[in-house]
Amino acid sequence: MTGAIVKESAASPHWLKMVGARLANLPISYIGTAALLVGAGLARPALLQPFLLLLILRQAAPLGIAVIGQSLCIRLLSLDLSFGGVAMAVSYVLTSGYLPFSEPVLIALCLLLGLAVGAINAFFIAHLRASSVIVTLAMVLILGGVVTAFSQLRSPGESPELLRYIGQARIGILPVTVLVWAAALIPMALFLRLSVFGRYVDAIGANPRAAWASGIPYIRAIYAAHILSSLFAVLSAFLLVGFVGFGSLSIGADLALNSLAAVILGGVTFGSGKGGMLGPAAAAFMLMFSFNLLTSFGLGEPGKEMAQGAIIALAAIAYSARSARQWA
Repeated sequence: MTGAIVKESAASPHWLKMVGARLANLPISYIGTAALLVGAGLARPALLQPFLLLLILRQAAPLGIAVIGQSLCIRLLSLDLSFGGVAMAVSYVLTSGYLPFSEPVLIALCLLLGLAVGAINAFFIAHLRASSVIVTLAMVLILGGVVTAFSQLRSPGESPELLRYIGQARIGILPVTVLVWAAALIPMALFLRLSVFGRYVDAIGANPRAAWASGIPYIRAIYAAHILSSLFAVLSAFLLVGFVGFGSLSIGADLALNSLAAVILGGVTFGSGKGGMLGPAAAAFMLMFSFNLLTSFGLGEPGKEMAQGAIIALAAIAYSARSARQWA
């Protein structure tokens, strides 16, 4: 009997170490979301009502869709900061009335715009070996400048009826935007897990030179990632314009930084897709929930900006810590 007790007590630390190691390997977004929900349950239990949680999910959907594209780029050791410029251009094309086309045609033109932006970004990054940060920031400035110039002649107006329906309607209790988010997230997660392209992404992220030497189509992978990222940015802008109900020159301005923070907090770092697609999606919800929690305390926009700064700093620390563990 005594020997059994000694064995059990000796095994306990090992069991605790295993649990601690698994918790340490979880994406921060899981732990952060759980902590926020517990904190809200104690301080603001009204936020945990199903209706409000679904509303927060609806608010998180545009960011969650942008995060899909950002995650893909980061796994390939690249980056996409052009979301704000794409969202601004999409918003203006849809709402300015400059182009006398029907709503489906305007939506198709926006998708073509996203395809072109992604292809241009990929050309400079893959062929000319330019920095993805500089290329995509330059794209933001170019798109922003063009839209600002045109907006001085004609201001943005009301968003298309179809997008207003998608952004504001519900099917049962579920917002349509949440269903759109799931329809984009789940197939992309399965595609990356099951397809040859997903294996290419993992190989390039792990060692791009070895992947290149082994014949993996590095350039085509970069093109695919940035084109998909821009198309997801367009889809995110559709949801934002539909939810707000009108165009704006500031729409989607914080998508790039928030998506970058969400991806890293979700466990995806440069060259590693450890958090998959679910981790960054949870981080997108975590960000929106934290903003709503701060608003419930009366902090408003200043509180949101402080939270954004703190979360981005936390994401940078998390990335540094994970990198240090990998090199240790």
